[in-house]
Amino acid sequence: MTAPLTGYADRVSVRSGDRIAFKVSSVGPGPYHAMLVRVIRGDPNPASGLPLKLEECSELFDGRFASRQQHAWPGSYAVVEGAKDVALSGALAVEALIWPTLPEDGPQTVISRRDASTGAGFALVLTPEGMALESGGARVVVGKKLRSRAWYRVWASADPATGMLRVGQQPLQRVFAVDDEGEASATASGLALDAPQPVLIGAESATDRPARRCFNGKIEAPAIAGVAAWDFTRRMATMEIEDTGPNRLHGRLVNLPTRAMKGSAWTGAERDWKVAPHHYAAIHFHDDDLHDCGWADDFSFVIPKGMKSGVYAVQLRCGPHRDFIPFFIRPQIGKPQAKVCYIASTFTYQVYGNFSRGLFDEAFRKRVAEWKAAANNPDDNKDYGLSTYNFHRDGSGVAYSSHLRPLLSWRPDYLTFNDPAGSGLRHLPADTHLTGWLDRMGIAYDVVTDHDLHEKGVDILNHYKVVVTGSHPEYHTANTLDALQAYTDNGGRLMYLGGNGFYWRVALSDAVPGAIEVRRTEGGIRTWPAEPGEYYHAFDGAYGGLWRRSDRPPNLLCGIGFSSQGRFVGDSFRQTSAARDNHHAWVFEGVKDELFGGYGFSGGGAAGFELDRLDHRLGSPLNAVVLASSEGHDRKNFVVVHEERLGLDTTITGETLEQLIRADMTYIEKPKGGAIFSVGSITYCGSLPHNKYDNDVSRLTFNVANRFGELGLKWPF
Repeated sequence: MTAPLTGYADRVSVRSGDRIAFKVSSVGPGPYHAMLVRVIRGDPNPASGLPLKLEECSELFDGRFASRQQHAWPGSYAVVEGAKDVALSGALAVEALIWPTLPEDGPQTVISRRDASTGAGFALVLTPEGMALESGGARVVVGKKLRSRAWYRVWASADPATGMLRVGQQPLQRVFAVDDEGEASATASGLALDAPQPVLIGAESATDRPARRCFNGKIEAPAIAGVAAWDFTRRMATMEIEDTGPNRLHGRLVNLPTRAMKGSAWTGAERDWKVAPHHYAAIHFHDDDLHDCGWADDFSFVIPKGMKSGVYAVQLRCGPHRDFIPFFIRPQIGKPQAKVCYIASTFTYQVYGNFSRGLFDEAFRKRVAEWKAAANNPDDNKDYGLSTYNFHRDGSGVAYSSHLRPLLSWRPDYLTFNDPAGSGLRHLPADTHLTGWLDRMGIAYDVVTDHDLHEKGVDILNHYKVVVTGSHPEYHTANTLDALQAYTDNGGRLMYLGGNGFYWRVALSDAVPGAIEVRRTEGGIRTWPAEPGEYYHAFDGAYGGLWRRSDRPPNLLCGIGFSSQGRFVGDSFRQTSAARDNHHAWVFEGVKDELFGGYGFSGGGAAGFELDRLDHRLGSPLNAVVLASSEGHDRKNFVVVHEERLGLDTTITGETLEQLIRADMTYIEKPKGGAIFSVGSITYCGSLPHNKYDNDVSRLTFNVANRFGELGLKWPF
């Protein structure tokens, strides 16, 4: 199912002078309207008393455009365009090693060179009846089903002179009492094996789309005798494949199949593909992979000089349909527009993008309709690819996410949960609780994205008094962590206003624009496990997984680290004695209650869902001070993270499981006037808008921002 109105931009972040292009699919009726808006507050919950706040920027961009439907075509494969200029010498001989994951499915093509209209050429195809060779109307099949997740050598040959076709399959490891090895032959007249077409690996050409019959599973060492032999160990970090034969028929990968995958030679003796590339000679293809939709531009515009930094979107409207395409405008490096810098967690937004959770039932649909929230949900719209929180259809984990496609959950008014105690927002929508609060407090702020921080480093932060995160800055590269660490080590002040931050390592690659890679290795709270031996990124060759597994736990940066995950419910914080001493009392000036935060629009409380705590063993500084800790968490709703558990009820720290289910609000002083304030809860920002921002959570956050930013503001209530 495709959305009636949606789109995406070619960039996540821009600055003055940059051009940004937008690609839209609209089924109509009639033309659609597109207008630039600045996003201040995205929560559509009518109970908040605070309506959606968008600042119209129609003077900068406002237009009507003809509707046209643009399609997404999932399914990964390799295409070798140069093969259309190479003729077969006569007979055909083709082979490959395969590791099928859905052998019981319909036809899936391993390698082909075929005219989609006439069927001329050939295709070596996996079928539920075993391997088949097809050419024109001729077909021969082995008649023995292949096993799932087992390596096979498969081959085929055909001779137009004799009309003989052969196809075969042989498991590399035989299994007792399983008959899955064999060969079949047939004859046919008038074989047209040679077709001036590209070679496709993992699919075959189609008349109504780029490719069809996409393969699910791994392919290794495909070869056509006398034509080409492709070695997937080469150019590993790219979307290119290399032919080692004399014709040099190199190809390109489409829709991001997964590289650095174990091949048929893998023994377990080496787990790093850079050390033993011949053990990682396979590519894992999926029929639901998607990288770049490749849509045509509908419109574009150049960011005017001096335009205010912020969260922006193009608002689309067509008849009853509405959508937003968000993007971010950052300032020029060294020319801040404010003392405060908000870092938008765009890596995390993208990694979660299009997370199909299976929650979009009738009650949830009713709430979305009544609140006029974002109508497009990934549960309904699988054409736009999956999230790295989903499994592929073949049961393998999704390792890549791209922003060159509609990301339906990356919308300012998108509801993630049907939250009975609040609004059910995550990621960008949840972070507009913070941007709305900054706006109401009169705090001017610039916006820098994770993508900007990765590319520009600490230089993009150096001129700010304080840097503020949103609710869930979970995914980071070495570049982004290095930049934040350098900023705080050299007098910068950081407000970490979320939970489960700085947790997973991700990789980017200039060779694969728009994409992020994650490997869910070893442990951690995760939705799928990486296969043993597939822990190193293809993009940068680094060991993936938790930053903690690379000896860089979050505690080293912000003083606290992920300790517990629960349902989307929130509870309260209680001040410690340190909160009332002379050195820290300023944080709680104007805060009325020792127990505070038992309210809000994210799960009903400031401390909830995912919680971080102090742990000196993991690098929390010795001078870190816990100002408040959460309490009231029902053990039935929370679990301690796996990396802290040793057994049924034993933990690494020796504390009870109940003791590890807490958020520690922590304050750290750093050299050169630097400081860090960390709250350790994903739902914290959801409490800022309570009572139209006049509440204890709002007040203490204001106190810290005011002092860290040297703003000289007065509490507005």
